[in-house]
Amino acid sequence: MKRPFLKCPACQGGLHISALHCPDCDMELKNTFSFSAFDCLNEEQYDFLLAFLQCRGNLKDIQAKLDISYFVARKKLDELLIALNLAVKEEKTIGEEIIDMANWFTTPNSTKASEIIKNKLKENGGRVIVYTARGLPCEIRVAADGVSFLSDKLPINPPYEFRVFDMIVELLLANGGKARKGNGRNYKLGEPDCDETTVVGYIGKHYAGKSYGDSVFDPVFVLAAVLEWAGIATNGRGELLLTASYMAKL
Repeated sequence: MKRPFLKCPACQGGLHISALHCPDCDMELKNTFSFSAFDCLNEEQYDFLLAFLQCRGNLKDIQAKLDISYFVARKKLDELLIALNLAVKEEKTIGEEIIDMANWFTTPNSTKASEIIKNKLKENGGRVIVYTARGLPCEIRVAADGVSFLSDKLPINPPYEFRVFDMIVELLLANGGKARKGNGRNYKLGEPDCDETTVVGYIGKHYAGKSYGDSVFDPVFVLAAVLEWAGIATNGRGELLLTASYMAKL
């Protein structure tokens, strides 16, 4: 099907439809007719729309058909919706990176918690919403360096690196697959509810490099939510427990 010209080939001025002709009875209607939003799509958007319809909206099938990443497919879908006036372009929040995950390196079949989480983030375009044990939504997104992540509930600098999840799993494995979360808000490192057998104490000592008696930042409510979202650990009441499916991979 030939698509209409939108610009004059001679001067590049905008064109409009001035007549409609019936080939059966030779009747002609003259007026000023507008192009539809579909007519105004560029070739790339039009091809993506056809692929979207052929794949019945399944982004995984579209990825395979067009040989593009999930992030690129989602970006093209967002652009298509905006072009069709079905969505409004969102202004980028100050400080948020738009990250193209197409060339972001991950190890697909790794059993490391950090790699599993990075792979799931890559599948979701680098940004997801996870939920705490209390149902609180937390945004998690990849930082520009590719080794750390950002969260609206963890306003710290520098941000946590993905390796913190490997350290948590290391603690859980050393304790038979589970460990208490601990309490870093009311206790200092080394105290009963913030010692190295708790997740918060272990992170404070071995990730943050704190000493006994120091105050520690408590990020466990967010980190536990990420581990549960990734299918690595169950975010239980007061404790983290490695899932049977993750243990089977080890």
